[in-house]
Amino acid sequence: MKSWIVSIALLCAAVPAFTQSLTKEERERAITDLQATRKLFLESVAGLSEAQWNFKPAPEVWSVAEAAEHIAVSEDTLFALVTERLMKSPAEPEKRAEVKGKDEILWERVVDRSHKAQAPEILRPTHRWATEQALVDHFKESRDRTIAYVEHTDDALRDHFFEHPAFGLLDGYQWIVLITTHTHRHTLQIEEVKANPNFPKQ
Repeated sequence: MKSWIVSIALLCAAVPAFTQSLTKEERERAITDLQATRKLFLESVAGLSEAQWNFKPAPEVWSVAEAAEHIAVSEDTLFALVTERLMKSPAEPEKRAEVKGKDEILWERVVDRSHKAQAPEILRPTHRWATEQALVDHFKESRDRTIAYVEHTDDALRDHFFEHPAFGLLDGYQWIVLITTHTHRHTLQIEEVKANPNFPKQ
């Protein structure tokens, strides 16, 4: 009897913690942030003329159009990374401790525009959309899809991981956080362009 109990104990010790879906608080925070940054971005590009949309403060500085395209492309790329790559990889709940506290790091550091970063080639603007309206419509559809996913998914986002070049290992939920904070960061960039003294009046 004693040996049977020991065997069961050893077996349980070898099995990692059970996977689990998002908590109510995690889900609500992500949805709130996704909705808030959606609103900020759409307000930042609303009512712009073609001259304002394409104005570049300097040759090496992105225009509103280019920053907006980067936001839209990144939304699709990061969402696909979560749903097509992370969630199709094996669950590794034993890695949770490695990413503990990184939610807060992302919320604080990604929006800090004092630290510049070079966008990967795949996320750089190449005038993928012919008009501002086409880009905005695409962003709306993509963000609505992201919000719907977070609202309804039972995926164990906290148990699947992928390496970020700047922040190291992140879990699936943190990659969702990155979608919101990244949108916020580049919406601030758009506002910087609009605040330039040479920004067209109309």
